[in-house]
Amino acid sequence: MAEHVQVAVIGTGFGGLGAAVRLRREGITDFVILERADAVGGTWRDNSYPGCACDVPSHLYSFSFAPNSEWPRNFSGQPHIRAYLERVTDTFGLRPHLRFNSEVRRARWNGDELYWEIDTASGAYTADVLVSATGPLSDPQIPAVPGLDSFPGRVFHSARWDHDYDLRGKRVAMIGTGASAIQIVPAIEPTVERLTLFQRTPPWVLPRADRKITSVEQWLHTRVPATRAVRRGLLWGIRELQVSAFTKRPNQLGLVDALAKSHLRKAVKDPALRAKLTPDYRIGCKRILLSNSYYPALAKPHVDVVASGLSEVRGSTLVAADGSETEVDAIVFGTGFHVTDMPIARRVTGAAGTTLAEEWKEGMEGLRGSTAAGFPNFMTIIGPNTGLGNSSMILMIESQLNYLVDYLRQLDTLGGRAALDARPSAVHAWSHRVQERMKRTVWNVGGCDSWYLDANGRNTTVWPGTTSEFRRATREVDLAEYEVLRAPHRASVSAPAGAGAGHAGGAPTGRPAASATSTASAKRAAAPAGWPQADGPSAEAVA
Repeated sequence: MAEHVQVAVIGTGFGGLGAAVRLRREGITDFVILERADAVGGTWRDNSYPGCACDVPSHLYSFSFAPNSEWPRNFSGQPHIRAYLERVTDTFGLRPHLRFNSEVRRARWNGDELYWEIDTASGAYTADVLVSATGPLSDPQIPAVPGLDSFPGRVFHSARWDHDYDLRGKRVAMIGTGASAIQIVPAIEPTVERLTLFQRTPPWVLPRADRKITSVEQWLHTRVPATRAVRRGLLWGIRELQVSAFTKRPNQLGLVDALAKSHLRKAVKDPALRAKLTPDYRIGCKRILLSNSYYPALAKPHVDVVASGLSEVRGSTLVAADGSETEVDAIVFGTGFHVTDMPIARRVTGAAGTTLAEEWKEGMEGLRGSTAAGFPNFMTIIGPNTGLGNSSMILMIESQLNYLVDYLRQLDTLGGRAALDARPSAVHAWSHRVQERMKRTVWNVGGCDSWYLDANGRNTTVWPGTTSEFRRATREVDLAEYEVLRAPHRASVSAPAGAGAGHAGGAPTGRPAASATSTASAKRAAAPAGWPQADGPSAEAVA
């Protein structure tokens, strides 16, 4: 028999773990977190390639309710961020709720009983509310290159790094020039025999103002938490002030353009190579990258830049679109992820019997970036138009968690068996407003073709405003934007003795049919002992 829970969360990255913490702070313990891997961490577990690090300052790339005084650098590396997520998991008591090796194969809405039926690799569940926190950077995308299957060497994606394969002394091809590639290139360049970078479009690269955070700073942030909050607030405020240049006045990015060009000139003296690495689109149209070592690595004599995409593989020979050929032993793809066509959307079936992918075939749409019409009691963390071009996604995640919590409160207030389904008119109106604002952003008028755009050329990825605007928009659920669904009864779900919505001994294995939620009557759980008080900008304080 399927295990029933009040809430099922998919994914254990920042979105999934953050949702779990907020549920516990609301007094909700009847939930599971479904994870396809065998450890928490999401993209920070999967991306373990050489040089992997964050391009958002550490003190802003963390939960406001779980500040960390011990970040080692301004921009932390993958091991430190993953360790932080493990600490969040342990400190907030999330381990009993975790279900590892439980990839969601299918989730279907049961309109008669008003719950989700979830089939996973480890068993079946039903849930009153389903939260997808798989994230847009979870499923690697490798282009369909003719002849790739016959390549005799090693092939892997940056997010699935093959640590058993030694690149030392090898001829390596790096495909792509995104955020991962500019970290991988300088990390592997010193040890490979030859490195060839296949570049379709050069990125804009700015200096990376990274340094070690001193022990004095760490001590001060620990003993005087206000200093840590001020640091975080300043980092946030500077980025809020930058937003108008990206969203309303792209011409204001001229100084940033000049800085990037100066950065390139200082590092690359060869005019021919510099010409290859100079973008022909407005800065900001694609994601601006940060690195002090990328350009110097490309200037090394054993590194080649092919200013053309990979078009064909003939044995161990890679053929570029310009006809040039390169012999290699290994191919590393840094070609991004399925962002506008998230695979989880093909596995979620709504009230009409169609999948989310089918409903989104003309482009993703989500009410306030969170809910979709025809998919009751279903929410996506980092949904349509919630991405950022210059700040921390954790701020957007916390805003959506506010929305999730109020969604559950509204269900509790409605009482009985109830579900909320976003009205198509509300979804379309929200999407229309977002797309109208998007028209003048640098992402739409900057003259580039980026992963922000879907197959139809619509920008369904980025939020065209400040994080504080989004925080206000997701502060609470407006019931006028939803249809309230009711069920006269629900078949009883058997539960072992002692299991229930408030079972404290671990994740419950089921509960008798009762109300859909219990959030209004539950007391907010206090932050775990030993964890510092929340830092601003917090989930409540930025609006």
